[in-house]
Amino acid sequence: MSAPVDEKRVESPIDNEKSVNSTSTEDHHHTSRNLDLETAANTDGLYVVKDTDLGLKLAKDGSTVLIPQPSDDEEDPLNWSWLKKHKAFFALLLPSLLTDWGMTWGTTMFEAQAGTWHMAVPDVARSTSGGIFLQGPGGILAVPLIQRYGRLPVLFWSQVLGCIMVIIATFSPSYACFTAFRTLQGFVATSPQVIGLSVVHDLFFFHVERARKVNIWAFTFLFGAFFGPMMSSFLLSKISWQLDFGVLAIWYGVSAILVAICGEETLYDRQKGVKPTLGASRFSLLIGIAGWKSKGQSSLMTVSKHLISVGIKPQLLLPCMFILVLFTWAIGIVTTVTQFIRPPPYLLDDTHASLFYFAPIVGGIAGEFFGHFLNDFLANTYIKTHNGKYSPENRLWGAYIPCAFGIAAMVLYGQTLQKELPLVGLGAAWSLMVCAEVMSTTAISAYLLDIFPHHAALASAWLNFWRTTGGFCVTYFQTQWVAKSGAAVTFGVQGAIIAASFIFVIITQVMGRSWRTKFLPPAAEI
Repeated sequence: MSAPVDEKRVESPIDNEKSVNSTSTEDHHHTSRNLDLETAANTDGLYVVKDTDLGLKLAKDGSTVLIPQPSDDEEDPLNWSWLKKHKAFFALLLPSLLTDWGMTWGTTMFEAQAGTWHMAVPDVARSTSGGIFLQGPGGILAVPLIQRYGRLPVLFWSQVLGCIMVIIATFSPSYACFTAFRTLQGFVATSPQVIGLSVVHDLFFFHVERARKVNIWAFTFLFGAFFGPMMSSFLLSKISWQLDFGVLAIWYGVSAILVAICGEETLYDRQKGVKPTLGASRFSLLIGIAGWKSKGQSSLMTVSKHLISVGIKPQLLLPCMFILVLFTWAIGIVTTVTQFIRPPPYLLDDTHASLFYFAPIVGGIAGEFFGHFLNDFLANTYIKTHNGKYSPENRLWGAYIPCAFGIAAMVLYGQTLQKELPLVGLGAAWSLMVCAEVMSTTAISAYLLDIFPHHAALASAWLNFWRTTGGFCVTYFQTQWVAKSGAAVTFGVQGAIIAASFIFVIITQVMGRSWRTKFLPPAAEI
């Protein structure tokens, strides 16, 4: 159990990672202790954010406890300079952007590909389903590699293999071959969506930094789902769809180079206070040899067992069910939108269809902006009013607004299509849905990082799995459902399902603390 908390009024946390150095610690007359505050939070259900004279390292405000507690080792990523931290974080962003970007890149080409392969457009559209589905299992299978061999080599190889898969798909002689390698692309290139939470936890403290960095990371891979198709649609008006895919391969190549130049290995054994790959060359770190030779990490079998253990915890499973439902219908819009805006009554050509993708981009930016400040506001308000303690379930208040946005988006989308209202209605609906995606993903990702801090990759993998699982099948029935029941009924029902699924978030908010003390996570991994 954590020690009783000082009853003094809690000041708002100040974001300054440089406060972890020894000078700052001495200024506040504290000595470092190897105390795992994050594990303690899962024992009694609350984080201690206010110093209680336990000899803990504090931020420069003199009252905010640094969570996690940094070691005195300069190789500890928490002790890195601001520049080195953000260079490593920056190297994560383009690969994250390319995860959904790469899979939705081809969604604007279905009409052109249908002519090449002499197929119906809805049939060609199914070429994306396998890749979207395998993003989930691909993330799950990447977790043991991330924990055993390190973050950097998995990130690097995901971009190299993604580039190879896209190149082969570009030169595929048939629809079947093209679809097979697009499916493999989704499988091998999804790991940045899993690595992100681990990197954020490795580099940044709980106060201020963590939720903001989660928000930026979530924004990149959700933003990519719309920026990619917009770019590919513009290119398609000038070049063939094969050359269009060649541009995507170039992006993967650039991403691999960026990781090679800017990426850093952030894996650190906080229990022993050592970096497993200390002294390894840059090349060996990048390709994974250093991780393979290092000692002390959990085995692949141990991580696999922990993965299953974390995946069945109710405090993880229930919020993920809401994400599954929300993203099922959101992915349904992305993968079928061109089938609604190109035929009558809208008749958009390649250029105007490309411009239409500005709508979800605006929604994504709005979601990032509001999420950036909303999560800080919720956390700081709770800490100030609860004597310096913090309950992770407070994060889930950030999912209420996006749920309402998601419901409104589906109703507006269906009514606009059904009544052939101006195109701005579809744009507004899509923008609302993307805003809901970004805000809800940030809130629930931050919650999972708070309750599974030592299993961030595992929790992120399950979130990614459920996020993509529903979306892969929607292309098989979305347009048929609209044709049979009408757009108003189809999308109205989808909105109602989103509303019903939010009960999972509410139950977690009520029961989460007791579940966390009853269903404890596995032993900490480095």
